[in-house]
Amino acid sequence: MESTARRYALPLLLAYPLLAIAGAVTHRQIFPLLALALLLTVVMLPRLLTFRVAPWSVWSGALVTLLLLSLYGFAGLLLEAVPVLINAVLACWFGRTLGTSEPLVARFIVAIEGAERLQQPGVARYASQLTWFWTVLLGAQALLLAVLLLGAEHSGLLARFGVASPLQVPERWAAAWLHLGCYVLLGAAFLLEYGYRRWRLRHLSHPGLHDMLLQLALHWPQLLRGHGAVAS
Repeated sequence: MESTARRYALPLLLAYPLLAIAGAVTHRQIFPLLALALLLTVVMLPRLLTFRVAPWSVWSGALVTLLLLSLYGFAGLLLEAVPVLINAVLACWFGRTLGTSEPLVARFIVAIEGAERLQQPGVARYASQLTWFWTVLLGAQALLLAVLLLGAEHSGLLARFGVASPLQVPERWAAAWLHLGCYVLLGAAFLLEYGYRRWRLRHLSHPGLHDMLLQLALHWPQLLRGHGAVAS
């Protein structure tokens, strides 16, 4: 069931930024509505594939709610808030494991390479430092995205309610970063960190990028629950 959900979720997620950009460019409510419906479907896909009445009822009710909101012109606003929410939730996810015996990156290492990997020289310390890095980066980006959402020149929340923004951001730049730039930044940071890790821990062998991403996808439930890894 989980493998089926992963197989369908990836192409759906690839369509999400295209719909978001189309909505920002055309200002037509149909595109943010489709993007939100797609995102909702991806989130609920594992439960929908159980074919139980409850998740399908929740999914249907949420779609009806999105449709009603789009009729009043709020679908675009909800879509613009999604990147803020994603970055804030991820920052909290990383941050809440700081100072514990199991920083989140340590979970990643255990899931991909096994618990013994943390006992190798420098690995546990780097896992803790990297958890800090992602917490700060995601938290800072959530704050930046919130500022863009509030202060965009024409579509910002303050402008919509007739409040003069102390920091007016050009519409084009705000939309570009909200719907594309923020994801590009995270992808670039991930790739740069992967290269830096291979250099810093060059005394160790490392899995290839493809294998690492595959293992992350396969062990996603374990990452959510934790593994009991103990960083030294």
